[in-house]
Amino acid sequence: MEHPRTPSVPPSGGLRLMAVHAHPDDESSKGAAMMAAYVHAGAEVMVATCTGGERGDILNAAVGSLARAHRDLAGLRREEMAEAAQILGIQHRWLGFMDSGLPEGEPLPPLPYGCFAAQPLQRAAEPLVRLVREFRPHVLISYDENGGYPHPDHIQAHRVAVEAFAAAGDAERYPGAGPAWAPQKLYYDRAFNPERFRALHYAMLEAGLESPYAERVRAWEEHPEGGMFGWASRHETTTRIECAEFFGYRDRALLAHRTQIDPEGFFFKVPTELAARHWPWEEYTLVESAVETSLPETDLFAGLR
Repeated sequence: MEHPRTPSVPPSGGLRLMAVHAHPDDESSKGAAMMAAYVHAGAEVMVATCTGGERGDILNAAVGSLARAHRDLAGLRREEMAEAAQILGIQHRWLGFMDSGLPEGEPLPPLPYGCFAAQPLQRAAEPLVRLVREFRPHVLISYDENGGYPHPDHIQAHRVAVEAFAAAGDAERYPGAGPAWAPQKLYYDRAFNPERFRALHYAMLEAGLESPYAERVRAWEEHPEGGMFGWASRHETTTRIECAEFFGYRDRALLAHRTQIDPEGFFFKVPTELAARHWPWEEYTLVESAVETSLPETDLFAGLR
């Protein structure tokens, strides 16, 4: 599929977009530059965060010795999320569920009692249906069936987003969750697009720099049927949003999540100018649309203007 290039998103006043994420910091590592670009273009953008990230690890050694990071990680992550939202110019709402953690071991242990991923679908989706009906987004974005990567909260976030997209416009479903509103387009985020990693990997090598993606690209090339991360990529890119001029907003939002993001770590190994030159997009798969649009797209609101 040929993907045309455009300099940035068009004026978007009166249009609304909602992105559904599993944990605080997911919004900054997946689609942050796109959201900042649409805010700059006049759209209203909201992030719904399903959990508080309470069971996350402290991934930045520089803050690992802070007593509060160990005593009140949930409270600290709420402050980090508020700072990231301000940097991106987005609205933000918590859906209020407990982080499920990332199960490890063989066999995997049971999920913690009461966590997000263990909730029945209708119970997990009701707060999002309510929020969709309140905010009335034209476009809804979340992860694919694998959750982008198979974390139980990411998979559950996918499930509740698909449920809310289907149910929010039906007044007979979730009748106590406000007046019906039907989003018009549903997208899956493609932050883990193997083509992107390959392009940046080889661009780093050509520039004489060490690539942070070498192991992942090697695994993908050796086992393409399993995908770069050990599972198949089920979807192709339909929609590219050119937003390189907002990569700086993305980086600042990532750094706001200081308990999770190491300034010397993985996310910052590719120089911003190199990424802007070789892969200036954030990418999505159009899954459902109630409006006519032609693929490939360069605008998430294509068909809605």
